[in-house]
Amino acid sequence: MGEKRSGPYFCGIDAAMDVVGGKWKALILWELEAHDVRRFGELRRGLPGVSEKMLIQQLRELEEDGIVSREVYREVPPRVEYRLTELGAALNRALEPLGAWGRERIDRIGADRVHPVSA
Repeated sequence: MGEKRSGPYFCGIDAAMDVVGGKWKALILWELEAHDVRRFGELRRGLPGVSEKMLIQQLRELEEDGIVSREVYREVPPRVEYRLTELGAALNRALEPLGAWGRERIDRIGADRVHPVSA
């Protein structure tokens, strides 16, 4: 697994957002953090509104960046499991303060929570 994107970057935030940019990647990270290992269907059910195509694309990019590992079990039907790598777990820890800031914002503006994700 190599880092597929290589800049140039203006700062560390720019480099980090290149990996987690978009709505679904951070939610995939939180889902894997909460459940340790998820199959594709479980991830899709845990992320209402994501299309199959988008989830595949986002998982592929996270895998290419070394954030998520994908293991295929040669069974019938085939079983594929996703989990965070050590790098992915470190990224999730780095995102925790951002999640806390977002929860405070939700409370402050009185927004409804669409999906009961703990982050």
